[in-house]
Amino acid sequence: MPGIRRPARSARRRAAALAACAAVLGWPLAAGAAPGAPREAAAGGAPREVAVSGSATEPGIRLTLPWLLVQLVPSPELWIGARGTRFGVRWQVTPLLYSFGINRKLSPWRAFVVEPLTRHAGSIELFGSPEYVAGAAAGGWMVRGGIRSYFPLLDRGEALSCSLGGSVLHARDQVAASYEAGIYTLFGGLGAQVTVTPAAALRSTTITLSIRYF
Repeated sequence: MPGIRRPARSARRRAAALAACAAVLGWPLAAGAAPGAPREAAAGGAPREVAVSGSATEPGIRLTLPWLLVQLVPSPELWIGARGTRFGVRWQVTPLLYSFGINRKLSPWRAFVVEPLTRHAGSIELFGSPEYVAGAAAGGWMVRGGIRSYFPLLDRGEALSCSLGGSVLHARDQVAASYEAGIYTLFGGLGAQVTVTPAAALRSTTITLSIRYF
């Protein structure tokens, strides 16, 4: 029956996302981590009460001065390279995001200001990430720009979600590709990201304590 197969498909998708993120991060999350039973939802992941009402209200999302000010607070990171380990900070900006995990009656597009559920229920975003690494020899200002996808693991991403992405790093007049994976909790407000740059000139691993303010 269709009503029986739908939860099974949802569970398989969440299990696949969990396994992919765990494999990239190298953490033993996949072992014994079975996703919880999915919530009853209408098409597009909307709660049942939304489906019954037949309508959905667009959130009043807009850029405000308080929001801009809290975005200036950076996320701390450790930059591990050939010349040792250094402390750094990173900022993140999202010029454009498409969410495939929210109610289909709502617009899936966001620019700059993104609600936590819209991002962590399942989305793909373009991001920019300026960062500063301490140390004159191997540090200084760096800029990353790339694409990142988020996948919900528990409670539609509110309790646990993960991300996979790739970016281009520009540092010290050189350019290199980077690859990353992350895991998040507390509505996406707190997480950890691991970014690897394999190119010889900028070879490094960056571990970031991702802190998001909404």
